[in-house]
Amino acid sequence: MFEIKAEIREIMGKKVNSLRRSGFIPAILYGHGKKPVNLTVSSKEFSTVFKKAGETSLVELVVDGKKHNVLVHDLACNPLTEETIHVDFFEVRMDEKIKTKVPLVFTGESMAIKSDGGVLVRALQEVEIEALPKDLPKEIVIDISSLKTFEDKILVKNIVVIGSIKILAGQDDVVALVAPPRSDKEMEDLEGKTAEAAVPEEIKIAGEEKKAEETPEGE
Repeated sequence: MFEIKAEIREIMGKKVNSLRRSGFIPAILYGHGKKPVNLTVSSKEFSTVFKKAGETSLVELVVDGKKHNVLVHDLACNPLTEETIHVDFFEVRMDEKIKTKVPLVFTGESMAIKSDGGVLVRALQEVEIEALPKDLPKEIVIDISSLKTFEDKILVKNIVVIGSIKILAGQDDVVALVAPPRSDKEMEDLEGKTAEAAVPEEIKIAGEEKKAEETPEGE
């Protein structure tokens, strides 16, 4: 299991910027019926663990020598630098199943693509699952080698999972297939439509509104 060390945080409000400049991230720990606890974690340590664990793998958060089984429930990032500026840790019960969405990662080689020039169509990018915390995966790997012709499809029921994991999508929902290659005429028509639709009506800085909504009280 991944581990992150944290310390109780006394600094609140705008003063937390001094923590960030010192290489720390303000955080909060909460869970079932538990009073939220303000914390700080090392920015470097959190970044290293989060790259491996993501938001669906269990993390052991150590606070004053006490271990808490948590998930990275939410985080806020600076919209310009993409640096993490706040983290929410949610403490889970190991005997209670959790519902969450897990990304799908496609791997392998499809003969319909390699030999026939087809195009992989990812009908699903993620699936919602239910599982005990110990079984939560960072991602689910989908092997596309079974897609040998344009008629072949990978369905939800074809996904192999382990332990207590249950996929909550429809069993006959399509996960992936290979579409025949487009003709030059079809590509020209598609590119023309794409160019027409490429003019945006409004430009917004990604994450700016979300950051304002998610900043915890007291900071």
